[in-house]
Amino acid sequence: MIQSFLVTMNFVVTFALLYLIMVMPWHVNSQEEQRLLVNMTLVTNARDIDALCLDGSLPAYHLHRGYGAGENNWLLQYEGGGWCNDLQSCLERAPTYRGSTKHMNMSEVFSGILSNNATLNPDFYNWNRVKLRYCDGASFTGNRIFKNETTTLYFKGQKIWEAIIEDLLPKGLGKAYKALLSGCSAGGLATFHHCDNFTKYLPTNASVKCLSDAGFFLDERDVSLNHTMRYFFKSLVTLQGIEQNLNENCTSALSDPDLCFFPQYALKYISTPYFILNSAYDVFQFHHILAPPSADPLGYWSHCRVNKSACTPAQINTLQGFRLSMLAALKPFYFYSKRGGMFINSCFAHCQSESQETWFGDDSPRINKKTIPRSSW
Repeated sequence: MIQSFLVTMNFVVTFALLYLIMVMPWHVNSQEEQRLLVNMTLVTNARDIDALCLDGSLPAYHLHRGYGAGENNWLLQYEGGGWCNDLQSCLERAPTYRGSTKHMNMSEVFSGILSNNATLNPDFYNWNRVKLRYCDGASFTGNRIFKNETTTLYFKGQKIWEAIIEDLLPKGLGKAYKALLSGCSAGGLATFHHCDNFTKYLPTNASVKCLSDAGFFLDERDVSLNHTMRYFFKSLVTLQGIEQNLNENCTSALSDPDLCFFPQYALKYISTPYFILNSAYDVFQFHHILAPPSADPLGYWSHCRVNKSACTPAQINTLQGFRLSMLAALKPFYFYSKRGGMFINSCFAHCQSESQETWFGDDSPRINKKTIPRSSW
């Protein structure tokens, strides 16, 4: 049961199980899931503290109420969606659904870990489940405003996080008995930066855990031996005023505090019980950290990126090396965390908690014959 892990956080993952596994395509669960559409809630008081999306629109979330045994339990799920690390990319992002609630769908489908189906999501189906919409471009961590004669951009992810929490506290979050902060991709990264802060809003006797899905982005050299992702994150931290919101223990320990935006450096300073769900061959990281187009001007990796069966033996070896780097970065957490756990598989995937097929499907990924919510949880 997933709840048993949330109490003990025992490990079942062993590195011997993490060799490359070729899995069959995931099939739709034999029991058809009904679509659960949840309406958007705008945070109307957010403007008082400038907790605004890139374009100045109000932040938002989607809340589906819990009931029964889950009435006082809460699951908050950060939405993912990449980042913008310079003015041009943020200006392009601002008038889209990645930078403005004005361009978002007013209702969202809740599935996977957010599903209300007891068969397909047996441990969270009756919890209060919240999806936090992502519109700041910096994993809910920035705190700056850019303004010139013609343009204003709000880099206010940190304030958006605070405003949403303050809006949810009187709706029952402030009386939570159990709470899980989770997120996918850029949202998974956000959990590393807000996990301990989340506990401070909740009752002292609440059971609080955190889950990152596909958010363990590596500080790794690309195929041209450059630190493409490190420089990307560094420019992001500078542009959006993020350093002030990074873990202080981490920033004081490193000569380059910007590195604390990477989970591998911040993780050991998180005291709240933590669970990491990630692929050792994360597709996004393959395409943007290991073999980004900027590191492959001649297109040597283009076919491999599109079709893994087209990868040459040398490229497979490079992918294996990336996997080993992922495992090496996780090794200290694996050995020394007494209240943490992980599910690291070898599927070419990115985000596995919000999709029903990967979360709790008939053919979802398994370690020791157990699916994600039935493994080390």
